[in-house]
Amino acid sequence: MRDRRSTTGAIKTKSKKEIILEYRAARALERAGAQEIRVIQAEVRRQLGPEAKASLSYIASVLGEAGARVDLPARFDDRFVRPPMEEPYATRLKGVLEFRDLESAEASLRKLDALYREYGEGADRTGAELVRSLVLKGKQRAASLGASPRVSPEKRREKQEIAAWFRVWLETPDLFFDWLELRKQSEEFQEVFGESRGQPAPDQ
Repeated sequence: MRDRRSTTGAIKTKSKKEIILEYRAARALERAGAQEIRVIQAEVRRQLGPEAKASLSYIASVLGEAGARVDLPARFDDRFVRPPMEEPYATRLKGVLEFRDLESAEASLRKLDALYREYGEGADRTGAELVRSLVLKGKQRAASLGASPRVSPEKRREKQEIAAWFRVWLETPDLFFDWLELRKQSEEFQEVFGESRGQPAPDQ
């Protein structure tokens, strides 16, 4: 594998997600079963080393979100795997969850909050629960990145902050944006994030 290098000459290792998506694209993979997913798991370890951990359920989740049909036995560990979202929810919610940086996370939460309230006013419990499930997924992923030693300390702090935003929204959606404004004005937030908010951020 050819390592990508930044302008400073430092090696930038591919992420697990990038390896999975590149494998799918190279083989035009539209459908994957347990055997194919295990092959991808082996490819992740080949490129990142034997210590790299990519659960079968995580690989299945990435493939599913990319549009591949994932066929798994009932006993398969499905912590990350959810059934395909039905219409009209799939179209409306596709791509709404983002947390590349603080700005995109806030914009995403505003969109999700608006949809949550729309579904609530229409007594659409399915839509409201799907929005909550997306926010929960964002919290879990941001928290995972915030704890990863492969992520820079600055990005870990940012992902930890984003995970906290998602958590607070899940706990008190009606008060969240008032809380968020106070949080962004706090001395702690300004010390940690005040000087970096305008800088471009790497992908999730």
